[in-house]
Amino acid sequence: MEVGTLATFVAAGGASLFMAWAIGAGSSGSTPFAPAVGANAVSVMRAGFFVGILGLFGATLQGANVTEAVGRELVVGVTLSPTAAIVALTIAAALVAVGVFTGYPVATAFTVTGAVVGTGLALGGDPAWGKYRQILAVWTLTPVVGGGAAYGTARLLRRGEVPERVAVPALAGLVGAVLANVEFVLLGPSGEAAAVAETVGGGPGGRAAVTILVAAVVAGALLSDMRADEAAAQRHFLLALGGLVAFSAGGSQVGLALGPLLPLVDAAGADVPLVALLFGGGVGLLAGSWTAAPRMIKAISQDYSSLGPRRSIAALIPSFVIAQTAIFLGVPISFNEIIVSAVVGAGASAGGVSAGKMSYTALAWVCSLLGAGALGYGVYTAVAAL
Repeated sequence: MEVGTLATFVAAGGASLFMAWAIGAGSSGSTPFAPAVGANAVSVMRAGFFVGILGLFGATLQGANVTEAVGRELVVGVTLSPTAAIVALTIAAALVAVGVFTGYPVATAFTVTGAVVGTGLALGGDPAWGKYRQILAVWTLTPVVGGGAAYGTARLLRRGEVPERVAVPALAGLVGAVLANVEFVLLGPSGEAAAVAETVGGGPGGRAAVTILVAAVVAGALLSDMRADEAAAQRHFLLALGGLVAFSAGGSQVGLALGPLLPLVDAAGADVPLVALLFGGGVGLLAGSWTAAPRMIKAISQDYSSLGPRRSIAALIPSFVIAQTAIFLGVPISFNEIIVSAVVGAGASAGGVSAGKMSYTALAWVCSLLGAGALGYGVYTAVAAL
């Protein structure tokens, strides 16, 4: 490899790692366990430790879809050049880092999407309107669906019309059914339950049977736990949900850091396995989680709404489902948007929501998208003119 090409790869890789660190410190590193921290189920430092490990596994096993979308589907007609990739990643990472150190959760998917689209258009590409419509639909529905589902679940658990010994295990069974159909890179596109069903020759009926079996096992395990100690069982379920959301965060967010690198790898003809790239991005997420996530964990767990165990469970269940849906569709989505919307929805069930903080956050999200797009277009145009 020529010296100039090597230097370009080093610069682009450095920008990608910076982006991964910023995401780990902000979106994927802070948000998954924030409700659990708010409910006093786990300490801030321990949450940062576990979310880093789980995010690394999620990035390696589930990061392919979003990585492909960010790298190849946001702009049509052109391939991101090394300079464009460096510009987009640096701008996005800088904006996310500002959010981390000011205590406001800047939406990572908004910044990366805006920066990549801005630089791609400045490079002469055309808008990918079909992908934009899909992304906009998911972004728009996330606060409505996530916040609404969290509100409804919190109200169900709060009112007590359905006994908690029935409601909570039933919710755990729902989570188990989703988990049974989660897709992993190493298992191919068929998903976990489908892969097992195909192995035993069950076909679609086998997939349904495996899904029901996993749901029943998860619900039964939590029911047994609740019979022994109801409060402890709720904490265990809450921590398990935080772990699943942290895993999903890694699978979603790593693509924001690695996606712009894919055109560079293609252009260089480098035979680098995607799993290896995903693992490297996951290490960057882990570093961000371990070094800077506690600040944002505190911000989301305490500043937006005060949540107990029930409302935290209500917030994390839709967060997990929405995250896995976005991963399946290959849509870059912000975990700050997912978690904050769910936290606000769950908190609203008891009236405990900071409206002022939420308003500033929503404004920061919009400014993240528009500002990153404008900066990406302007900076790349200026750099290309030099």
